[in-house]
Amino acid sequence: MVNFVIFLHVIGAAGLGFYLVLPFLVGRASRLAGEGQSGLSEGLVSGNRIAQYFLILSFLTGGYLISQAEYAVVWIVLVILLFLAIAAVAGIMTGPLKRIAVAIQGGQSASGHIRKARTMSFIVLVLYLVIVYMMKYPVYR
Repeated sequence: MVNFVIFLHVIGAAGLGFYLVLPFLVGRASRLAGEGQSGLSEGLVSGNRIAQYFLILSFLTGGYLISQAEYAVVWIVLVILLFLAIAAVAGIMTGPLKRIAVAIQGGQSASGHIRKARTMSFIVLVLYLVIVYMMKYPVYR
């Protein structure tokens, strides 16, 4: 059972790899023409939603895996806070990503929304890298 849950946990981590390339994809949006920006932002919203499902999968399987070993309480709390931070920032980032397409369809500039989305995507990238480090080097009691 534990091996299957580890497999699911790794699948979830691989799905979260979307956040490794997201800042670069959002940065690419500023170089595209109007309809290209709109299409890219809609694709990024879909990718973000799928990555959030992988985040839930990783969180649930990680909860089970935490119960199978004796990790330090500080490590557990830190990991949970990192997961919640990724979920929060990625959820907030959905707004600017959606507003890029709306602004383009309305004939307005989307550069402010692109800037916000890119900043938040860099924050998610850093949080993701920290959580990968924490998973690689857990702290036991």
